[in-house]
Amino acid sequence: MAAAGARAELDSLLLRLLADLEELEAKRAALNSRVEEGWLSLSQARYAMGAKAVGPLQFAARMQPRVRVAACESQDQLQKFRVVKAGAPAPEEVGPREATLRRRKGPPKTQEPESAPVPQDPLNWFGILVPHSLRQAQASFQEGLQLAADIASLQIRINWGQSQLRGLKQKLKQLESEAA
Repeated sequence: MAAAGARAELDSLLLRLLADLEELEAKRAALNSRVEEGWLSLSQARYAMGAKAVGPLQFAARMQPRVRVAACESQDQLQKFRVVKAGAPAPEEVGPREATLRRRKGPPKTQEPESAPVPQDPLNWFGILVPHSLRQAQASFQEGLQLAADIASLQIRINWGQSQLRGLKQKLKQLESEAA
């Protein structure tokens, strides 16, 4: 009886693992196509604007990231990666800034710390009227970053599923040897 339950759990885990592997393959293919499109659009922009107009000399002296990758735990205790805008507070940072109570009779004595300014669009480094291919390259790389975060999360879930699968196989062998 216990062996039948373990086999059913093994089957469902195997089906979920195969679905995750199929999704991983699709996301990797999408990532490869996005990166390829991005490089193609970038080379078209360099051709349209000139090789010296699109290059490292146009980068800002102090570049600030527009997005960051945040790691958090999902409901099943696995790490999940997501892309977060640089100006947005992380979920851990939301909440009261002070742990003590304040008196509300007058204006507060301490000023709230100013939030970091949102970084400007990097396309503005190359001029006001940039070619459409440069915007396409930016969009392709942004989508690629989101896909990369999804792939990393999916890979963690697959590794967890594989370890669970090994454990269930050992448990099933042990149950079958006890029954014999």
